[in-house]
Amino acid sequence: MAYNLLKGKRGIIFGALNDMSIAWQVAEKAHEEGASFVLTNTPVALRMGEIDELARKTGSQVIPADATDVAQLEGLVKQSMEILGGKIDFILHSIGMSPNVRKGLTYDNLNYDYYQKTLDISALSFHKILLVCRKLDAISEWGSVVALSYVAAQRTLYGYNDMADAKALLESIARSFGYIYGRDKKIRINTISQSPTMTTAGSGVKGIDRLLDFSDRMSPLGNATAEDCANYCITLFSDLTKKVTMQNLFHDGGFSSMGMSLRAMDQYDKSFRECQGD
Repeated sequence: MAYNLLKGKRGIIFGALNDMSIAWQVAEKAHEEGASFVLTNTPVALRMGEIDELARKTGSQVIPADATDVAQLEGLVKQSMEILGGKIDFILHSIGMSPNVRKGLTYDNLNYDYYQKTLDISALSFHKILLVCRKLDAISEWGSVVALSYVAAQRTLYGYNDMADAKALLESIARSFGYIYGRDKKIRINTISQSPTMTTAGSGVKGIDRLLDFSDRMSPLGNATAEDCANYCITLFSDLTKKVTMQNLFHDGGFSSMGMSLRAMDQYDKSFRECQGD
């Protein structure tokens, strides 16, 4: 059911690749709620993905841009305002990639060139987007910017590697820019700490299937899906959350507040008994 929460609002959505992407789900929900927006990803990602299909479904345009390149971001933001007919009301940053994770390098054996790429793609791109928008005065007053994070920014999770550092930096950028943008333009900047989700990027994390099972057993409400996350993003883009800013908002079925659940303990006991029986 749609509520017209974003009727008349304009946006830019970074990171949609295919229907497994949270950004894809956000675009579909934003369209249902009356928004118009531009879709963007790197030229390489656009060739790999199915974003043209999403553009047709949502009546949006696709603009290729590398979010780590300031000049390309400037072109993207200017073109988006021209296409949409005014300033931007909401932005989704759904970008993350670690060459170290893809190459199977462990945290105590990182390639530092890869590490810098992880930080640039997954976190510094967020700073660049916000800085470009600020210089161009591209975001409307009471606009909303959301970036997707993960609990590994606060807690150590095996296999998440240098992406954990990137998420911690991402959340810090949201707080720092949230103060500046809130003070001057009443613009909200938040991060959503989402449950582990089987996206194209998430599937590259070592042991993602076991992580999904563990977090689902630990969470009183179970894992939040990509569609659940999209719904949450829509509320943050809407005028219903005009005083929410500089927050890292856990959207994980309660996982972040848990120590041990009965379901997880039962599974541990079962495995322990099986090991003793060997």
